Amino acid sequence: MSSNTRRLVAGLLMCAVLAGCGTADNGPAAPTTSGGLTKVKLQLQWFVQAQFAGYIAAVDRGFYKEEGLDVEILEGGVDIVPQTVLAQGNADFAVAWVPKALASREQGAGITNIGQIFQRSGTYQVSFADKNIRTPADLKGKKVGNWGFGNEFELFAGMTKAGLDPGRDVTLVQQQFDMQALLRGDIDAAQAMSYNEYAQLLEAKDPATGQLYQPSAFTVLDWNVVGTAMLQDALWANTARLDDAAYQDVAVRFLSGTIKGWAYCRDNPEQCRDMVVAKGAKLGASHQLWQTNEANKLVWPAPNGIGVIDEAAWNATVDLSLTTRNQDGQTVLTKQPEGLAYTNDYVRRALDAVRADGIDVTGAGFQPLTVTLAEGGV
Repeated sequence: MSSNTRRLVAGLLMCAVLAGCGTADNGPAAPTTSGGLTKVKLQLQWFVQAQFAGYIAAVDRGFYKEEGLDVEILEGGVDIVPQTVLAQGNADFAVAWVPKALASREQGAGITNIGQIFQRSGTYQVSFADKNIRTPADLKGKKVGNWGFGNEFELFAGMTKAGLDPGRDVTLVQQQFDMQALLRGDIDAAQAMSYNEYAQLLEAKDPATGQLYQPSAFTVLDWNVVGTAMLQDALWANTARLDDAAYQDVAVRFLSGTIKGWAYCRDNPEQCRDMVVAKGAKLGASHQLWQTNEANKLVWPAPNGIGVIDEAAWNATVDLSLTTRNQDGQTVLTKQPEGLAYTNDYVRRALDAVRADGIDVTGAGFQPLTVTLAEGGV
């Protein structure tokens, strides 16, 4: 009997013991398909793109199905707060950045981080090289774009570390979720994700040369280098439901399928690019391959195993959330997270199971691709 079959049988036995995979205290029984698969809803934090390639691959390649799960991926958007969707019972798991989710927890959302998929931050602050913005201190007196909605915490932490007051020393500009304001010269520095908006700059044509912009045209503040990076894409579960042994079992199996999906995208980035494009991603093939490659850099290598929450990185994120002030003088958190904010229990069980299937869960030999971008990200 394979490890996949053993886990599926164990899950079915657990469901039988608990009379339908649910309890009166922790919500209704998880629905099943006619094929006996447990239905699971995963809420993304943004539109379909290769930032979520591992989850898409886990569906398309049947990795979730191997774990006895029928996973429905719910697309995110500007007005969707994934941790709220989860806390309100409209999804079984959600992808959300740690600081945003912790802020929601402090406001009463009952959610727990069960898998830290991105081990590194992908947030940049980008400017044209001739602006001479090479450190956060150089932002003083500049027009600084940011998206808001909780995406700005690392920027404010970087400015605070440099001795700048975000409310007085810079002009903050609400930035759209693109790079047009920087390209037009409306702002001096723009927020960008390494896997998305930064690529959009390199997909734009330099009017001075008639060719695509090169990285040398820009300077990048990388918060991993500055020292104010915060943990980003994590998998969150419903805290109350984690008291239910059946939900725990589903969580382990869901994490197992997810790990397989990200391992597949590490080893097969072009195929994952194709899956994402087929799902209707708004930008095209070259952009999605760049994004798959850059997302892989945030996941791999994972020395402790993909999804394991590093205590030092967690504490750094919490400390910055407690001490960094925004333009109004408010911090992300007002106190240490209470209750079960995170646990490695389920991801370690999933890692053990996936290792038993012979899958590399650390990616020690991971080598990123060299990706050539096309104008407009086609």
